[in-house]
Amino acid sequence: MDKNYHLGLLYLIHLLINVDGVADRKELDALYKIKIKENIPDATFQEFEETTKSKTEREIYQRGFDHLRKCSDVEKLRVFATLYRLSEVDGRVHTKEIRLLLYSLKTAGIEFNAVVDYAKTNPLIF
Repeated sequence: MDKNYHLGLLYLIHLLINVDGVADRKELDALYKIKIKENIPDATFQEFEETTKSKTEREIYQRGFDHLRKCSDVEKLRVFATLYRLSEVDGRVHTKEIRLLLYSLKTAGIEFNAVVDYAKTNPLIF
């Protein structure tokens, strides 16, 4: 996986975690587990953290999609399967999380059912 995949994933995770106004401990723990499982370099993670401190939600979304556009279809599917699973990690799926996920899927041109199927057939990454 390359830097575009990693940053696209991280930016969209950040948005999903914060969309309901509460960064739940389970969601934050999952973020760090994803960093380890996806072998995201410390320098890339630091770049992500610095960017999210100084950018608006819209700018973070745009950056995430700028990186995602450079990813393969399989990488995109993996990103959205991770987001789909992450939306469930705190034990409740918030309406705003679903809206963000569906809007992002539409923007990326990916079918929701493809994400669900991918999530079911691939091992949990966090």
